Amino acid sequence: MSIKYKFQDQHQLYFITFAVINWIDLFIRNEYKEILLASWRHCQLNKGLEIYSWCIMTSHVHMIIGSHGEKMEDIMRDMKKHTSLALKAAIKSHPGESRREWMLWMMERAGKKNSQNINFQLWQQDNHPIELFDQKILHQKLDYIHNNPAVAGVVERPEDYLYSSARDYCGIPGLIEIIMVEPMVY
Repeated sequence: MSIKYKFQDQHQLYFITFAVINWIDLFIRNEYKEILLASWRHCQLNKGLEIYSWCIMTSHVHMIIGSHGEKMEDIMRDMKKHTSLALKAAIKSHPGESRREWMLWMMERAGKKNSQNINFQLWQQDNHPIELFDQKILHQKLDYIHNNPAVAGVVERPEDYLYSSARDYCGIPGLIEIIMVEPMVY
């Protein structure tokens, strides 16, 4: 197994990306995004998750994270397991979910093909962690995360996107507590 995309040093910050299987646009509903935020808050309070930057797009999530508690791979495993179950229940019970049967079928199909799951898979297997070993790369990833909604045409300015820490970095209170990255010194 490759060590290129693994959490090697628990004292470093990491850029991570994780996506819904088949890049399904699950997060078009705010209720589903709120499940992620609630899980992150729990991980911050109970597992030592440090969030420096984040953005929830329709089919995937970008974050810059660290930890002062549990190992990052354990936090991510538990968070993805919890949100998978919570999101599955939310999809099943959402009264206006017109894509319910199709999404559940896709997730059940993916789960049956993956020996690490039992008949259901919501998230793609990896988190693709990239160690942020210097300020230049850290700020490159920070800008990438925050500009993602604007590049996708969802908003004109990054700080206008509610489900992102770009707001915090522009002095607008965000939806979740973050640790601010120091400005880059040239």
